[in-house]
Amino acid sequence: MTANYLLPEDWLAKISRFQIATASKLRGQHKGSHRSQRFGASLDFSDFREYHLGDDVRQVDWNVFARTDKYFIKRFLDEQEMRVHILLDTTKSMGTDAKWIFARQIVASLGLMVLGRDDRLSFSFLQDEAKPPFRRKGAMYRRAFLQIVTDIEEASYSNPFAQGALKALPKDSTVLFIVTDGLESIEEWEQLLKRLPRYAGDVRILQIVTQEELSPNYSGDVRLLDRETGNEVNVTMSTKVLETYHARRLLHEEEFEAICRRFGIRKLQLKVEDGLQQAIFQQLLKAHWIR
Repeated sequence: MTANYLLPEDWLAKISRFQIATASKLRGQHKGSHRSQRFGASLDFSDFREYHLGDDVRQVDWNVFARTDKYFIKRFLDEQEMRVHILLDTTKSMGTDAKWIFARQIVASLGLMVLGRDDRLSFSFLQDEAKPPFRRKGAMYRRAFLQIVTDIEEASYSNPFAQGALKALPKDSTVLFIVTDGLESIEEWEQLLKRLPRYAGDVRILQIVTQEELSPNYSGDVRLLDRETGNEVNVTMSTKVLETYHARRLLHEEEFEAICRRFGIRKLQLKVEDGLQQAIFQQLLKAHWIR
C-alpha cells in the first residue's frame, strides 16, 4: 500500500486550512502557532504597560511618549506550540479491511493538520515488540508521518488495548487522541480512562464502528469468528439472538459514554460507511474538535 492510496489525492489540500481546536492551556515551551495568555515576542499585540528599569527599550512606543511624555512599552502575546499525541488501537478487532483503512485515514488526517500548523506531533500504536513513537514538528515531516501510518498494514496486537495503552503515551500532551473501536470490557476501559487526565490536558476518543457492528445482517446458521482470540462459534441467528446482541451493545455504549463523562473525556463515534469527508468536515468540525 502506498501513502497515496491511504488518502485521496487532493486530501492534503482540503485539510491544510484546518487545525486542532482546544481550550486546554497546557502548552510546550517552544514557539508555535497558538496564542497563549502569557506575554512574549509574537506579532500579536496585547496592550501597553509603563516602562520599568531593565525593560527592553526597543519595545518603547515613542508615539505614545510623544503624546503623554511617559514611557510605555508594548506587550505581545506569546506564541507557543501545541503538543498533540495520537494513539492508534492496533488490536485484531480493528483489522477488518474497511475499518482498518478508515481508522488510519483519521489518524493521518489529524496528524497532517498538526504538522501543518507548526505544532509538535507524536504518534504511537501498540506493538508486541515496543518501538519508539514518532515525534516531529513541522510540515517537512508530513510525508514521513503519512508513510509510517500507511505502512502499519495489519492490526495484530495480541494483548488487551486498554492494558497496554499507558506505556505508549507521553505525559505532557496538550491534546490526546485515541482512535479505537472501543470493544474492550468496560472494566478495562475504566482503569485506563481514569488515568488519562494525567497525560494530557484534553483527552478525546474517536470510536470507529461499522454498520455491520451496529446492525448485523445475518440469518440462519452462521459461524462467527472472534478476531481477538481466533475462536469460532456456531450461532443460529434468531430474532432473540439479535435482540440480545443489540441490548448488550447499547449497554456497552451507555457505560462507555458514562465513564468518559465521569473523567472529563470527550468521545465521538465515527461510522466507517459515512466516509472520511463526513467524519472530518461534519462531525469533527461540528464538535469543535477542529476549526
